[in-house]
Amino acid sequence: MEQALEVHRLHFAFTITFHYIFPQLTMGLALLLVYLKTKALRTGGEHYNRAARFWARIFGINFALGVVTGIPMEFQFGTNWAEFSKAAGGVVGQTVAMEGIFSFFLESSFLGLFLFGEKKLGPIGHWWAGFLVFLGSWLSGYFIVATNAWMQHPAGYSIGPHGEISLSSFWGLVLNRWALWQYAHTMVGAVQTGCFVMAAVGAFYLLTKRDEVYGRTFVRTGVIVGVIAACLQLFPTGDMQGTQLAQNQPPTLAAMEGLFETQQGAPVVILGQPDVQKRRLDNPLEVPKMLSFLTYRQWSAEVKGLDSFPQELWPDRIALLYYSYHVMVGLGTIFIAVMMVAAFLLWRGTLYESQWMLWLLMICVPLPYIANTAGWMTAELGRQPWLIYGLMRTAHGMSPRVGAGNAWFTLIGFMGMYAVLAILFLFLVWREIEIGPEPHSSREEEGVPVLAD
Repeated sequence: MEQALEVHRLHFAFTITFHYIFPQLTMGLALLLVYLKTKALRTGGEHYNRAARFWARIFGINFALGVVTGIPMEFQFGTNWAEFSKAAGGVVGQTVAMEGIFSFFLESSFLGLFLFGEKKLGPIGHWWAGFLVFLGSWLSGYFIVATNAWMQHPAGYSIGPHGEISLSSFWGLVLNRWALWQYAHTMVGAVQTGCFVMAAVGAFYLLTKRDEVYGRTFVRTGVIVGVIAACLQLFPTGDMQGTQLAQNQPPTLAAMEGLFETQQGAPVVILGQPDVQKRRLDNPLEVPKMLSFLTYRQWSAEVKGLDSFPQELWPDRIALLYYSYHVMVGLGTIFIAVMMVAAFLLWRGTLYESQWMLWLLMICVPLPYIANTAGWMTAELGRQPWLIYGLMRTAHGMSPRVGAGNAWFTLIGFMGMYAVLAILFLFLVWREIEIGPEPHSSREEEGVPVLAD
């Protein structure tokens, strides 16, 4: 049974990690598409419209792959986690259904209009179509985050006579205070992915001396929005997430920080290796008293370590949780530095000629994906050993009749199919980048010189 549980956890971790490659880019690009369409309305030129069409095609590819990889995840609630679905389906089913019925159909319907109805809708109607795509994608993100937030911090529920969990307050579920800050942090992370991808494509065009007018637009848009998103990721969204953890999941906070012993004036550990068996942190590089200040706004405040809690309440993958958290924070710090330097060069008017900075923007493309994955790993590993924090253990939520062999069989099958999908995705996106924002003939017609590829 324990082996089956580990395979079920690995199964869901793999499918959801692969799936989230796509929604984070669509949610980030949705905001940037509205920005480009707004610029098109204000300037009245065709340049920003063509830029928006180019990114809408990439958005469409991501959206399609996100749908294909997202559907199996919802089936897994019934196939791999039947006991969880039986106990809590009346609660989480509300937000999952709302995501599908309201948000997904809103986003998909107006995406079709945005991609194929520009001439019929006109400039203003097309802007509204883009805005509704943005609204649908961000609403979809909220309902999914609200589902996860309820598992992190249950609210608005009651326990029935047979142990079933029922919804007692719809607004308690939807406006869960944990969800509000988790959603803000998640969406800012998605915007950073969109900004780095857009800036990287622009940098590629500038470095290869093709579509340079669009390259400047993409780099400028990605950097301006990206520097704001990078700062918001740290404060207030990341800071408030830490406060929520300190109040509601103190063992998780201690494990994330590698704090094995309760301390007054606890330090923030920048580097170090947790030794769980010896209950210590090896080779620590610390900032004294900073954790106490960040958590409680007092330099000498007491922060509870893992020794303050029974070991059965400790997260069951402390080392992995610790490293995931530090990867997320470390990359977030790098994003702030990169975007601030790029914004400074943009202000100075030298960004488009700074080849080292353009190369850096291109190299950074995988990093937001890694950071977002590490962030979700931190949230999910930190909640363990609970499936619903304080209500249901993970071991009690799995499907008892689905053995480890069956789970391995389907997991290997998913890995094979998703490998093919990954190759297809990269091919399609690279093909769109090679084609570029506009045909060469239209560049000549508008007086834009055709640059050598």
